[in-house]
Amino acid sequence: MQEMNPKFCQCCGMPLGEGTDMQGTNADGSKNGDYCKYCLDKGAFTFNGTMEEMAAFCAPKMAAANPGMTEEQAEKAMLEWFPTLKRWKK
Repeated sequence: MQEMNPKFCQCCGMPLGEGTDMQGTNADGSKNGDYCKYCLDKGAFTFNGTMEEMAAFCAPKMAAANPGMTEEQAEKAMLEWFPTLKRWKK
C-alpha cells in the first residue's frame, strides 16, 4: 500500500496535487516543485508581504474550501503552520 505524502506550496501552503500543473516556474521557465504557480513566477515570488499578510490573504480561500471553518480559524492555523514552510522559516 502506497503512503500518502501530499506536497504543499512552501509559501502559501496550497496542495500542489499530482503532476506539474500547479507548480510555479523558475527563472529559466522550468517547473519548481516547492512553490505553486500563484506564488512563484519566472523565479520571483509574486507576493512580497509578510507571513502574517499572506495568512490574512489566504484565510478567506481556506475557509471557503473547508465548510465549518471560519476565516479566523483558518488564519490562526496558517500562522501556526507557515513558520514550518521554506519561505517563512527563520
